[in-house]
Amino acid sequence: MIWFFVFMFILYAILIIALAFGFTKVYEFEAENLESKTSFSVIIPFRNEAKNLPQLLKSISLLNYPKELVDFIFVDDASSDDSVKVIEDILPNNKMSINVIENNRTSNSPKKDAITTAISIAKNNWIITTDADCVLPENWLNIFDSFIQTTNPKMVVAPVNYIAINNFLEQFQLLDFMSLQGTTIGGFGMGYPFMCNGANLAYKKSAFLKLNGFEGNNTIASGDDVFLFEKFLESNKESVKFLKSKEAVVVTFPVKTWNSLINQRVRWASKTSRFKDSKVKLIGLLVFLINLVILFSLFYFDNLLFIFLPITAKLIIDLFLFIPTINFYKHKKAFYKWYLFCSFFYPFFSVFIVFKSIFSKYNWKGRSFKK
Repeated sequence: MIWFFVFMFILYAILIIALAFGFTKVYEFEAENLESKTSFSVIIPFRNEAKNLPQLLKSISLLNYPKELVDFIFVDDASSDDSVKVIEDILPNNKMSINVIENNRTSNSPKKDAITTAISIAKNNWIITTDADCVLPENWLNIFDSFIQTTNPKMVVAPVNYIAINNFLEQFQLLDFMSLQGTTIGGFGMGYPFMCNGANLAYKKSAFLKLNGFEGNNTIASGDDVFLFEKFLESNKESVKFLKSKEAVVVTFPVKTWNSLINQRVRWASKTSRFKDSKVKLIGLLVFLINLVILFSLFYFDNLLFIFLPITAKLIIDLFLFIPTINFYKHKKAFYKWYLFCSFFYPFFSVFIVFKSIFSKYNWKGRSFKK
């Protein structure tokens, strides 16, 4: 059994070090002094986001990009609060092209339906999706435009960051999310991209239509980003690129309760079994087994060395990827304060989420969904 544990940790170390090396291989893009040419339709599905929309709308008003080259399509997914009114109140004084439309539900996935509904009326060449609880950086569209003109992609994956207050719940989410962001960038650097985030994702409308959009996975409530991402990779992996730039970072916020976090993570975990690429599933299995080994060691062994060695080994191995990620996203202070505490808690949380995702439903935006 000990040798099995050692073998698992060797595989895990190889994976994390490879991702860390990949992270450094993705160069940090700097915008060139080019004339703005790319036309964007920014799609923002929302449901009961009246509290979050004002900060998003303010960031939209501050965007530094030619207004004639961008329009915003907000898709209302049966909101029961004042979300629509919040948007409509700013329209008379806003110079941006902003449309608010109703979601046309045709599948089990409200968000995929919302994006499809918006794309059907989108007038521009490039689609960008983001979320209603996000804040956009001032030069967001400028950096996308420069990157598109320079690299000629069909899909652009871009970074997402958290703003978290100084408590355990939010700092735990921050560090967990940073591990996902580091893994995303590292995968691109390894030449094996396998993750993305729909809060900051762009693609050609023509390519979306050619690939039949979300057809084939619209029975799954979540996954408006990763399953479409898989389609683009299958079609032409070289045309899918990561925009590593601090000017492209979209900011969002952690959830505020443990119940919301559990539902969110169960929703994310429920997508894993639907991935087409068996290597992605194996990576997920390896991470799960490492966390399971740590829990097993805590409760099975009575030798202190065997109890603490697995979690210490993981803590050290993870530093290889965490350090470059934390430096890029500028979270050094949170990292040094919370890393040890969060690392000890994570195996319990991770294993719990995996089992819960297998055996239970999850709630999302006031609705209950099966896996």
